[in-house]
Formats: sequence, structure tokens, C-alpha cells
Amino acid sequence: ACRVLRRFTGLSPSQTLLGEKLVTIAVWALAFFLGIDLLGIDLTALAVFSGAFGLAIGFGLQKTFGNLIAGIILLMDRSIKPGDVISVTDQAGMSTFGQIRKIGIRAVSVVTRDQKEYLIPNENLMINQVENWSYSSKQVRVQVPVGLSFNSDIVLAEELMLQAARATKRVLPTPPPTVWMTSFGESRLEFTIHCWIDDPEVGVGNVRSDVLKALWHLFKANGI
Repeated sequence: ACRVLRRFTGLSPSQTLLGEKLVTIAVWALAFFLGIDLLGIDLTALAVFSGAFGLAIGFGLQKTFGNLIAGIILLMDRSIKPGDVISVTDQAGMSTFGQIRKIGIRAVSVVTRDQKEYLIPNENLMINQVENWSYSSKQVRVQVPVGLSFNSDIVLAEELMLQAARATKRVLPTPPPTVWMTSFGESRLEFTIHCWIDDPEVGVGNVRSDVLKALWHLFKANGI
């Protein structure tokens, strides 16, 4: 049944994954009841213990069922899907940035740039702040801060900043890079280069590094 679902090209990846999970749950439930019937177990004989047994199972599997339901909800509202680049902030304020590899029954597998794989419980994605960098579009704006001395030629410096951004391979030509002067610092003029990329899963910090290295050579060549 799962293979049949994958053949439907009209379904999104999240819808296909949700269908596979529902089919899996239905198959396990059917197998359980068929097994009870084939073994001839009389469930009425367990009526005395059903209350205490059900209560124990409920407490023991509370988190498991919570994560299962949370995973189904996430897939139903299409907020995340395999391949998305997300940043998750936990209750302690720590952030995990990476690409979703798999959405499982209990947890979501997120792979970071250094190839560490984090298993984040589905419930955490429901109750904590999540930034989906590729929810509606994979285009992401990267900000590169630059500081200049007060006696710098800011017109030339701005042109060189744009030149450095345009010369960086991963920076998109459209929307074009821009430069903003953000503030007067105590000992410098502060600017920010804004440029766009469409592959955040490859990293963001390395784009800033490439722009700054190109700008360093341009500044040295032009006496800034």
C-alpha cells in the first residue's frame, strides 16, 4: 500500500508520508485484532484487569502517543516536510539548525552542516519556536555586517561591497544585493550587505565568509 501511495504524483511529499503512516497504523491494528481472533483469546475474561492495564499502558505510552499525534498534525498542516531546512529553539534557548532527513513516528531526524544527526521529538516541534527556512520558498536573505573607519570613501566602499557580493558564486543575481548603512558606531561606520541565496541547506556562514574575503581583497586594492 505504501508503494502505491508513492506512485501518486499528485500528492505532496508530506501527504505521501502521512498516508504511509496511517496505512502502517491501520495494518498493525488489523494484525493485532486478527491475532487475538486466531488465538481464540476471550477479551471478556480480561475485563477485571482491563482498567488497571489500560491505565498503566496509558501512562507508559503517553509520550509515545503524544509524539505520534504531533507528527501526524505536522504532516497534515504541511508545516514541515523532508528536505526542509529548519532551526529549532528549545526551552533552554539552544538552537538546532539543519535539514530534515526523515519524519518518524516518534521524532524528526535533523542533519546539521557538520553531519551530526539530531532526533527531535515531534512534540518539541509543536511547542517550541521553529523557523522553516524553506516553507514557502528556499530563497533566504543573508546579512553580512561590515565596519568602516570614519574617513573612508563610503560611495566607493558601497560599490565594492556590491561587487564582492555579486562575485560570490552562491549569491543570486535576482533579487540583487543591496548595501545599507545601519548606524554610527563609537569608532566606525556600520554597514550591512544584504544578498540572497536559494540553497540554505549548504550553509549560511560560509556565504558570509566568501563575501568578506572577496571584500577584503577589494578594500586592499582600493586603499580602504
